Amino acid sequence: MAVQAAALAEADPADPAATDDTAAEPAGGPARLRSRLLRSPLTLIGLAVVLIFVVLAVVAPWISPYDPSTVSDDTLVGPNTAHWLGTTQNGQDVLSQMLYGARASMLVGLGAAVLATFLSVVVGVTAGYVGGLGDEVLSLLANVFLVLPSVPLTIILAAYLPHSGSLGIILVITLTGWAWGARVLRAQTLSLRKRDFVEAARATGDKTWRIILKDILPNQLAVIAASFLGTVNFAILTQATLAFLGLADVTQWSWGTILYWAQTGSALLTGAWWWFVPAGLAIALLGTALSLVNFGIDEFINPRLRQAGIGTKKAQRGQVAAKRARRIRNHAPAERRTEVTPFTPDSTDVVLDVRDLRVEYVGDGGERTPAVSDVSFTLRRGEVLGIAGESGSGKSTLAYAITRLHKPPAEITQGQIVYTKPDGDTVDVLAMGDAELRGFRWEELSIVFQSAMHALNPIMRIGEQIEDVIVAHRPRMTRQERAARVVELLGIVGIPADRSGSYPHELSGGMRQRAMIAIGLALDPEIIVMDEPTTALDVVIQRQIIEKIMELKDRLGFSVVFITHDLSLLIELSDTIAVMYGGRIVETAAADDFYRRPQHPYSRGLLASFPTLGGPKRELTGIVGSPPDLRRLPSGCAFQPRCPLAFDACGSHVPPLLRITGPDGATSHAACLLHADGARNQDRLVTGEMR
Repeated sequence: MAVQAAALAEADPADPAATDDTAAEPAGGPARLRSRLLRSPLTLIGLAVVLIFVVLAVVAPWISPYDPSTVSDDTLVGPNTAHWLGTTQNGQDVLSQMLYGARASMLVGLGAAVLATFLSVVVGVTAGYVGGLGDEVLSLLANVFLVLPSVPLTIILAAYLPHSGSLGIILVITLTGWAWGARVLRAQTLSLRKRDFVEAARATGDKTWRIILKDILPNQLAVIAASFLGTVNFAILTQATLAFLGLADVTQWSWGTILYWAQTGSALLTGAWWWFVPAGLAIALLGTALSLVNFGIDEFINPRLRQAGIGTKKAQRGQVAAKRARRIRNHAPAERRTEVTPFTPDSTDVVLDVRDLRVEYVGDGGERTPAVSDVSFTLRRGEVLGIAGESGSGKSTLAYAITRLHKPPAEITQGQIVYTKPDGDTVDVLAMGDAELRGFRWEELSIVFQSAMHALNPIMRIGEQIEDVIVAHRPRMTRQERAARVVELLGIVGIPADRSGSYPHELSGGMRQRAMIAIGLALDPEIIVMDEPTTALDVVIQRQIIEKIMELKDRLGFSVVFITHDLSLLIELSDTIAVMYGGRIVETAAADDFYRRPQHPYSRGLLASFPTLGGPKRELTGIVGSPPDLRRLPSGCAFQPRCPLAFDACGSHVPPLLRITGPDGATSHAACLLHADGARNQDRLVTGEMR
C-alpha cells in the first residue's frame, strides 16, 4: 500500500485538489502496466501468444468445427476450405484435434506448474528461513529428488499410470520437477534472511509469517515466476514426449497424441506434413512465447529495472506527489516532544544501564567463543555514547545484544540490560518475553543498521517502509494519520515529501541513510542504536548525516549509541567514548578528555593512526600486529602482544576498568595495569616509552 495512495483514499471527495490528483496521475495501476508493456514489445508478443493459446483451449468445444474423433471418407486430405488443417489417415479433422489438444496440453502445463511451484515455495522458503533441523530434513528431501534421474523416473511412473489421463501426468511431473525450484529458493532465502531489512522487520515485532509474505517472498517473485514458466514449458514438453512414446493415454487428445498417431500412420513418409507440423509448431511457438514472457519478468517485478516514464509523465508525477505532500503536511501533527532537557556532563538521569554483559557464539561441538566479555556502561538521557574499535572487537555484537536481535549461535550468557522509562520505572531487557520485547523495540529503543542499501527493502517504496513500522505498533492509526506521520518524519530528516514514493535505488546514499534514521524515529524512541550508519559514505555526506543526527538529538531529546571504527568521527559527535578491544571495553572517557589524554595504550595507538589537519607534522605510527582471535585470546591482557608498554604482569592478569582522575578533576576509566596502584611503569604511559 503506497503512502500516497493511502492519503488519497482518505481525502475528502469534495476536495478539488484530490480530484485533480486523480485525473493527473498517469503512472498508477493499469496505466503503468500498459506503459511497461509498450516499452517491452517482445514480452508483449509472448504474453499475447500465451493468452491466445489459453483462450483457444477454453473455448475449444464451442469453436471446433468437428468432433476430433469422428472419422470420414476424406482421408489424408490437405488443407482446404472444409478442413483448414487437413485430415488424418482416418479422415479426422486436424484443426479440431489441435483445439482439443490445446486443452489437455495447457491443463497439464499449468496444473503441474502450479503444484510444483507451490511445493518449491513451501519447502524452499521454509527450509531457508526456519533453518536448523527443519532445514536439514527438507534439504535432504529436495536433494534426494534432485539426484534421481527425472526422465527415466517420469517414464517409469507414466508406464504404471497409462489410463490416469491428464491428472496422472500432472502428478508425475510435479513429483519429478519441484526439487530444483526448492533448492534455488532455499539458497535465495538463506541470503535474504540475513539482510538488515529482515532484521529490521523482526525488530518491529513482525510475526514470522508476515516477514515471509512481506519481505522474503516479494523479493523472490522473479525467481518464482521464472520457475513457474519454466515448469509450464517443461510439463508441456514432457506430456508431449510421453504421449508421442505411447506412454500416456493416446485416446485423450493432446498435441503429443497427435504426433503419436501421425508417427504411427507414417505421415512423414507419405508427405502428410499437415498432420504433424501444426502440433510441433504449436509446442515450439508456446515454448518461445513463455521464454519471451520470462525474459520480461524482472522488468515488471524489480523496481531497479523499471524504466522511468518520459519527461512529461515524470513531471506530472512530481506535481501530483508535491500536491499530496502539501495536503498531508497541512494536517500533520506537531512533533511529539516539545520540552527537551539538554544533556550535560553532570547529568545523572540514566536511561540504559548495561551490567557485566557477556555474549558467546556456540560452535557445533559445544565450543564457546566469547564475542563480548564483562561489558558494563551507562547511557544517560540525551547522551551520545560512541563505541569505537577495530573490526572484530565486538561492537556490532554488542549492538545486537542491546536490541535483543542476536540469533543462534550467539547467546547472552551473563549480565543485565536495565532500561529506565521516562516515568522512572525500570525493566530488565534480557528478562522480557517475546510480546513485551516486540513492544519495547522501536517504541523505546530502535536501531539504524550500517548499510542502508541492504537495510531497506529494495522492492518497497520508502514511504511504505516507514509506514510499516507504524502499522506494526500503532494499528489504530488511520491511513490518513499514518500518511501524515510519514510526511512529518521525512521532513524531520530533510527528505522532500514527494520522495516517499521512491524506491531505495532511486535515492542517493545520504538520502537512504536519512530514510533509515526516519524509520528509527517513527515511534519516538528514547534510545537509538546506530551501527556504523556512515559506512561507505563520502566525507561530505558523512558531515551532513552527523549534523542531522546532532540536530535531531537536541530537538527530540533521544539518546544515541553510535558504533563505528572511525575514532575521529566519534570525537566530534560523542559526549562519551567507549573503546572496545577483544570483546571488552578498555577505556571510557568524556570525548574531550579522551582526545587530550587517552589513558590506554590501545587508545593512544588509535589516535596516532589519524593525521592532524594542523600543527607540526608527525609520523603516523598506528598499531603493529592484528586484533586477537577471539577463539584463542592471549592470557592476561588481550592487547599485551601488541602493546609497546607491556610489562611482565600484563601476560598473567586481566586488567579491570580502573578509575582515573585527571589534573582538572575529570574522571575516566581504563583497563590497563599501568594505572594499578603501585604499578612501576605508570610514567611510561605518559612518556610513550617503547618496550
